[in-house]
Amino acid sequence: MFRPGTGAVSESGGGDRRGGTPTGQMTAAQGWVATSEAGERHTLADVREDGVTAPEVRELARRITSRLSVRPRSRDRSSMVSGGVGQLASVPYRYNSDDIDLDRTLEVLTERPLPEDTDIVVRERVQARRAVVLMIDVSGSMRGEKTRIAAATVGALAGELASSSGASELAVVAFWRDAAVVHRMGPVTSSGRLLDDLLSIPAKGLTNVHFALSVGLAELSRARASRRCGILLSDVVHNAGPDPRELAGRFTQLHVLLETDGEHDSDLAGEIATLGRGRLAPVRDHRDVAPALNRMIG
Repeated sequence: MFRPGTGAVSESGGGDRRGGTPTGQMTAAQGWVATSEAGERHTLADVREDGVTAPEVRELARRITSRLSVRPRSRDRSSMVSGGVGQLASVPYRYNSDDIDLDRTLEVLTERPLPEDTDIVVRERVQARRAVVLMIDVSGSMRGEKTRIAAATVGALAGELASSSGASELAVVAFWRDAAVVHRMGPVTSSGRLLDDLLSIPAKGLTNVHFALSVGLAELSRARASRRCGILLSDVVHNAGPDPRELAGRFTQLHVLLETDGEHDSDLAGEIATLGRGRLAPVRDHRDVAPALNRMIG
């Protein structure tokens, strides 16, 4: 097992203790343990318990989630036409763009002698369908700032994906040594319901980042969207399960929101983000979450 100050990674397997052969080097204050034990996937019904989170904590978390999930979206026309983001497409007129696709419009008008506004075809930029799996670390203690960070992440992510008018998909995975799928890959649902389900899972002990990534990849495989990414919210103090770095590279894109308000492993988090072709964003409190997510997927 890793002991603070050794600056090394050691491997062990269940009750069979093997010699501490380093598989990587960390700083003296950080380190992680690779073991041969496998995680177990649970249903939400198997692990949820009522009354896990104090009512006042749950209410504060709900307020954070609600505030971020209903962020106003800009309707600036510059984001709809050639200078905006997304792919340029020919779509029915929706009072957003005045860049008329003349050829397509004439085709429509030849079939409709009494046209309506929506028979005009314009060019505007539309966001491609995308799928995101959020993997949230519930090991240790889900109290204080850790709860507020989780609430902010659920709210900001739900708000961002909901802005694509149903074109995006979301899955939420809670993990510790094992993992449970809080929301299966599909359209974004109520952020409040997602938060309530997440806070119904009792805080656990060990942290198995490898298994979290495994379950996250399985959820992404169910997505219909072509743009797919994972977001890992954790202190990344990996102390159960195999080396998580081997799975990071299987993601098309994997970002890491690194909780830094307590013990954390920035070295391993950075390696995972690099191997996953994603961004690493340290978050000390819940106010750091929304700006970090905007840089990642906004």
